[in-house]
Amino acid sequence: MAKGPVSKTGGVYPLVGSSPTASANFYMRREAKMPILSEINKYLQSKISQGKDDYAIPKRWMPPNYTGKVKLAGRKFFVNPYEFISNIIDNLLKNSAQGVDYSKPLSFIKNVKEPDWIRTSILYSAHVRATAAYVHDQTTLFVPIDEKGYTESGTFLKMLILIPYFSTYNVDSIYLLPITQASSKFKKGEVGSPYAVKNFFSVEKDYHDTLLENEFTPNEEFGAFVEAAHMAGMRVLLDFVPRTGSRDNDLILEHPEWFYWIDIDEMNGFAPPKVEGLGFVQPSKENLKIVYNDEQVKNHLKKFRWDPRTQNPQKWENFIKLNKDNPDFLDEIAREFKVITVPGFSDWINDPQPAWEDVTFLRLYLSHPEEALKYIDGTNQPPYVLFDVVKSSLFPGKEKNTELWNLIANIIPFYQKNFGIDGARLDMGHALPDELEHEIIKRAKDYDPAFVIIAEELNMDNHLKAKKSGYDGILGNSWWAEPRIKEGKFKKFISEIAPKLSLPTFATAETPDTPRAVTREGKETFSKLTAVVNTFMPNGITFINSGYELFEPQPMNTGLDVEDPVEERFKNLPSTDQFYGKLAFFDWYVLHWDTDHHMVKLLTLLGTLKEEVKDLLKNPDNYHFIDFSDEASAMFWWNGEKGVVIPINTNFQNPYFFDIDLGYYTWKSDHNIQTKLENYRRGESSWNVQDAHLRVTINPGEARVFFIH
Repeated sequence: MAKGPVSKTGGVYPLVGSSPTASANFYMRREAKMPILSEINKYLQSKISQGKDDYAIPKRWMPPNYTGKVKLAGRKFFVNPYEFISNIIDNLLKNSAQGVDYSKPLSFIKNVKEPDWIRTSILYSAHVRATAAYVHDQTTLFVPIDEKGYTESGTFLKMLILIPYFSTYNVDSIYLLPITQASSKFKKGEVGSPYAVKNFFSVEKDYHDTLLENEFTPNEEFGAFVEAAHMAGMRVLLDFVPRTGSRDNDLILEHPEWFYWIDIDEMNGFAPPKVEGLGFVQPSKENLKIVYNDEQVKNHLKKFRWDPRTQNPQKWENFIKLNKDNPDFLDEIAREFKVITVPGFSDWINDPQPAWEDVTFLRLYLSHPEEALKYIDGTNQPPYVLFDVVKSSLFPGKEKNTELWNLIANIIPFYQKNFGIDGARLDMGHALPDELEHEIIKRAKDYDPAFVIIAEELNMDNHLKAKKSGYDGILGNSWWAEPRIKEGKFKKFISEIAPKLSLPTFATAETPDTPRAVTREGKETFSKLTAVVNTFMPNGITFINSGYELFEPQPMNTGLDVEDPVEERFKNLPSTDQFYGKLAFFDWYVLHWDTDHHMVKLLTLLGTLKEEVKDLLKNPDNYHFIDFSDEASAMFWWNGEKGVVIPINTNFQNPYFFDIDLGYYTWKSDHNIQTKLENYRRGESSWNVQDAHLRVTINPGEARVFFIH
């Protein structure tokens, strides 16, 4: 029987949020190859007669082929939730192949051996808690679970509802922010961050849907979502955090020595030390002497203590007997041993951002960094966190924490084997020791050679390094370049940087960590323009950040490209909005699904167009950039037989007349031209030119699409 990773003491790291019997049932169903999606569907069907037509959903969630009962009240749709979800599952099951195990990776099902599928993907990025949230009881404001018992926050079951919606964009990959069990300890808002991982081998219990009562575990609901996605031809990628854990991570109870500890009296006002004589820089062998001789750093090192088991082994053994099932065990450790796990912080010296109160670093080495031993008492100094310790890829210790490394390297395979995921992004993978980073990638690839791993690499110059390390793509910084049109960064990205990449990059004007595209200069027009460009970006993975299509103005987080995080939180929504000042990473949040302003039809059309020319876009050698002025350019794809021309006018006030010499690239004078996108709507015209020139006036802030033959 497939089991969770075995712990040192012989136990099994638990699957999500339920009784041992429920977890056992999950594994038994997996072992018996029982399709969980079908089991959930049977349960929903058994509840239809008890359901009421009072479950509100936004218009966007209604599949075009829905055959169940619908009530309309104004612009709201009301359905029987059991009938509604069962109907969606029925359609997925009808279109699936008999005898295929959809709980396996899609590459197993399609017999794909290479990860090249990511190069032309359309990827939808979702944070389950926010993306699948909605006020189902329209008589009240949002609450996580309403008076009718409906789960209004996002769940895996409601992510399943959204699969037909994703299909309208020809999405072939769904990327989920961390779904591992998160902690609410030291939370930065109303709920814990998905990046404060409490258990690496458990799925978030809050993603369970009350419609399923206690019949299924969150594990099974996630498994059903993956099956449904695979039936729709979509892959599922997850975000993993291998370098940090929550301050009360479950591993502490078994391995307190895998964490860093400070005196409890040093907790208030804790902050990373400032180093005089250095600016905002990363640690290096050249500046390490300055770092360790700084008085603030010396005082910082004095705050650290040995882990509680090392302090008093017998007392720790007694403590574990009393607290192994205590959810507040960290509070008890603080009382009993007068120590607490240290908050994390940036590996940049003199970084202005505060400490990360909700996460702590895992102790990857059981010895201090070798370079640091020149400056500290290696015997008497307790394990500590400093800039070089964080940057363990450059400053390793001599003694590897082998057991921890093995556990970290087994996280992704656990989700591959138990849930059939198809890809992953490694958060802070670049900061891991090279050997560990390579082992993580190797084990994932050993199980599924077509498994895609994305590097959290923001520096475009490091694409070759990422490829050498075994990654299949990078996060990149298109989100930073594209809003900087006047500085020339947008043009440089599509003309010089993207075409030369050895790995594909996310092509997007926003990410979960950045300001929203609609808040940049040009607003909705800028969002539309970038939607077109990122559909046809050379070496671009089209990345739709949840809410981008709705012109959602509120950022999910303020971690990147934000001058004033507080101002960014409060400037985008009216103060009367229930979610004014809320961030989806840390607070309950519902996207503004009912908005009149959106680009759903545009993205639907772009998804269709990309599918039509996907073979053309696979080869970056088919790409040409044509420069006309500081504000006018064209992307041109041509493979000798067919092509795509995308004239781009980044001037948001004035039109621009384009005279594009197609013959220079095609060596033809006669071309059939079809307008596929005009004024951000479907184009209808087609004509033939005899002199090899495409002449067209493009509106302010517009990007059009022409197919040529």
